[in-house]
Amino acid sequence: MSEVFGSIWWLLVTLGLLITFHEFGHFVVARKLGVRVLRFSVGFGRPLWSRRGADGTEYAIAAFPLGGYVKMLDEREGEVPAAQLDQAFNRKPVGSRVAIVAAGPVFNLVFAVLAFWLMFLVGIPESRPLIGSVSGIAAAAGIEPGDVIVAVDDRDARTWSHAILELIAYALDREPVDVTVENASGERSRHRLDLAGLKPDFSEENTLEAIGVEPWRLVVPAVVGSVAVGSPADQAGIQPGDRIVAIAGEDMTDWSSIGFQVQSHGRADEPLPVTVERAGMEIQLEVRPRKESSGLFSSRLILGVTNAEISAEQRAALERAAIVLRLGPLEGLAAAFTETWRLTGSTLGLLGRMITGSASVKNLSGPISIAQFANSSAAAGLSQFLFFLGAISLSLGILNLLPIPVLDGGHLLYYLIELVKGSPVSEQAQIAGQYLGLIALAGLMGLAFVNDILRLVG
Repeated sequence: MSEVFGSIWWLLVTLGLLITFHEFGHFVVARKLGVRVLRFSVGFGRPLWSRRGADGTEYAIAAFPLGGYVKMLDEREGEVPAAQLDQAFNRKPVGSRVAIVAAGPVFNLVFAVLAFWLMFLVGIPESRPLIGSVSGIAAAAGIEPGDVIVAVDDRDARTWSHAILELIAYALDREPVDVTVENASGERSRHRLDLAGLKPDFSEENTLEAIGVEPWRLVVPAVVGSVAVGSPADQAGIQPGDRIVAIAGEDMTDWSSIGFQVQSHGRADEPLPVTVERAGMEIQLEVRPRKESSGLFSSRLILGVTNAEISAEQRAALERAAIVLRLGPLEGLAAAFTETWRLTGSTLGLLGRMITGSASVKNLSGPISIAQFANSSAAAGLSQFLFFLGAISLSLGILNLLPIPVLDGGHLLYYLIELVKGSPVSEQAQIAGQYLGLIALAGLMGLAFVNDILRLVG
């Protein structure tokens, strides 16, 4: 239940912050271009607090914190005094209206750059694309276990996320792609992946598997290194050097499976069957896990044990695979722009392929998935949450630029038509467009919500 509350909380924080910043873009540019802003509200619904500024704008915080809005003086929404007609939005030149409407998505892009910049300043843990095993297309291309992907079609692939985003595009188009790898000795080689050989039922979420690449992961034996004094494990009789064989009857393949099984089968202060191997003999024990807070709205069950030391070979591989990237202000800003450009290209490419049918609409995510990602990224640390904020802000900016009436992109489309024909789009056409836009938006939101549900039950 705490995870649910945490997901809801971080969803509200994320969307509230990003949508408010989006609306702030409209607000700032409208004021600069001489449009009178009647209200700037953080949140929707009944105002919990409001104050009228010296500029005549009412600033409010409303009851429902999911976003915000800017209300401008406009003859289409009410009577405007003759003395204020020059401050009405609808009386401004089309170029000014374009700037005001476009400012929201542009501010989302600016927010993304700032979030990525701060992420690089703080330092972000990254997983380099170290390959664990190969088969199929990758093996035929000469790629070997232990290689690190450093570039896809001459574009840097610093992390698994970068490598996968680049590979997905070529896989969906069934186009060959050159991949540059680096072996443990630092030697680089170039290999061509023949992606025309992908199966017809290939799904983009399984790109690596379809290509025949399995990421390297650290496999730590389920051997206890130390036991905290007075912990549930200590009280149950677990000792350093014990190998945990099973929990609640489930075999333990490695250390990473222990935490999952404890959370799945354990209950706070209730007996949990644990089988350990000691001196060649299996011993049945009962451990009573303890609940421990692990974040603002989350908790976990603990046994009070740590794993044994990993081997020198594993440590060397881990040092190749895991890095913390921390950059200075100027270098970080350049990297932030590069990250924004990379994600923008990937997002637009995926949207285009979904429209043409070459990519699955299952890639659309709704509020449930966003809430889960928000909670997990916040739990992972500041840099991960900053990346999440930047990525979602970028997605909101791109979404709002789609030429769908009711979105900013739809209004920009109307203004483009006005520029071409020399007169505004008729009110009847705008109303019809609003209805079509609402239907299209409701369809997208419904599809995203269905995808969320399928992910939960899948």
